[in-house]
Amino acid sequence: PNCMSGTQCVLCPAQRTCVTVLQNSVTMTSVELLYKNFGVLADAKDQAAQHETEYLEILSAVKGENNVKRLAAQFIPRFFKHFPNLSEQSLDAQLDLCEDEDSSIRRQAIKELPNLCKTNNDHLIRISDVLTQLLQTEDASELSVVTTALIALFKVNAIGTLNGLFSQILHGEETVRECAIKFLSSKLSKIPLEVMTREVEELLVTETRKVLADVTRDEFVTFMQILAGLQSLQTVSGRQQLVDLVVEQAELNKQFQADDSNCVDRLLDCIRQAMPLFSRNVQSTKFVAYVCTAVLPSLDAVTSTEDRDVRLEVLKLLAEMSPYCGDVGNDSLANLYTCLLEYMPTPPAEAENEENGSVPAGAEPQLQFSYVECLMFAFHQTARKHPDFLTSEENADRLKDFRTRLQYFARGLQVYIKQLRLALQGKTGEQLKTAENKIKVVALRTTSNINVLIKDLFHNPPSYKSAVGLSWKPTTKPSGDHEGTKRPGSGPLETSPPKRAVNRPKHSCEQPPTS
Repeated sequence: PNCMSGTQCVLCPAQRTCVTVLQNSVTMTSVELLYKNFGVLADAKDQAAQHETEYLEILSAVKGENNVKRLAAQFIPRFFKHFPNLSEQSLDAQLDLCEDEDSSIRRQAIKELPNLCKTNNDHLIRISDVLTQLLQTEDASELSVVTTALIALFKVNAIGTLNGLFSQILHGEETVRECAIKFLSSKLSKIPLEVMTREVEELLVTETRKVLADVTRDEFVTFMQILAGLQSLQTVSGRQQLVDLVVEQAELNKQFQADDSNCVDRLLDCIRQAMPLFSRNVQSTKFVAYVCTAVLPSLDAVTSTEDRDVRLEVLKLLAEMSPYCGDVGNDSLANLYTCLLEYMPTPPAEAENEENGSVPAGAEPQLQFSYVECLMFAFHQTARKHPDFLTSEENADRLKDFRTRLQYFARGLQVYIKQLRLALQGKTGEQLKTAENKIKVVALRTTSNINVLIKDLFHNPPSYKSAVGLSWKPTTKPSGDHEGTKRPGSGPLETSPPKRAVNRPKHSCEQPPTS
């Protein structure tokens, strides 16, 4: 018969009890039964294993109503350690609750997962693997619970937790991989130092090496930042280990493909990541030698765009690395010198200058100050280890030609420096902050640096004692590049003997560098 609510009874007519009432009764009984079972197990304490029936009834509750599931999510981990023979069944039941449709049940079940590992780590890697997969949730509150659970799992067993994370990074889906890397990047620093032991950090380095075999540019940068923050890698040997890792990633044993933008970007990314690690004890020799021998000879083939001068990026990085390099060898130095000469023109024939008073149309050299600053600085740093490169007897012609180019370049340099000083003269601090004047200030730093280097190299024999700050690097004190600072001497031009009026060729100078 039909009950008053309209629900069809499925019981025998004698009972006259509708399905709805029965379900409510079962739910009430189940909640009461769970609390009763909880009391029995809690009172038994270390003897809880003798009450397996009560624990099995708690496990079966994961198929019940929401309020029953919520209790089961708390009770299963509470008594998990007493029933090792039911560990697989218990873990499966808890993981089922982690996938429940009700978000509050999921959060409760996820929160309790680390408690399953407090006395037994047999399932820790699996739980870490599951939590890593759960990082892809779009529910912000649930993500917070997952993150907290993973951090708690680190405190239980960091090595097992890392194995679970890297299992997903290496073999999981792309979305999960990205979430796992993001977790390591943002949360690893929150793990207590006593948890991140040397053994844990060594495992992190080992697993990262595997991941770096196939990473995107952003992932490579992220992992290098993670490793750079490890306590065990703050020593000289640790930084050297990181540099060696970057050398592997840069594939310096392979031929440089100048026309392949991915190959060029890969090298530049690797150098940028290694740059903060270089020092007197952690040298940049391998990178400097590779750039000199493999990159500079094909620099013209490197493709630049309107928005990006990739060649200049290469040369800037070379200049920044050069103070930290050891002996790169004569071949590398010769390539660097040859590249420098390409941007330092020889003067036109003196006779032609005196007869015509100018350089033939179309023959005026374009002075690339930004390129020259990088190359001359790098040469100044590396040649000091090979002073005979310019001064030995067999290189007398080389030195003569170099001095001629230096003197000729300095003439155009002085013209440009004078123009820049006049343009900046009398400018206030606020006026110097405009985009146009900032460019001129950097241009003045560039040309002033070249002037100092030319003075050193024009000595007889060449000197390598002067120190300059690269123009694109920030300064911590006023550079003295504007009015109120004593002008430096004109360098090699001061040694020029002729004082009679001579019509000099007009040098075409590049526009102020936009770097």
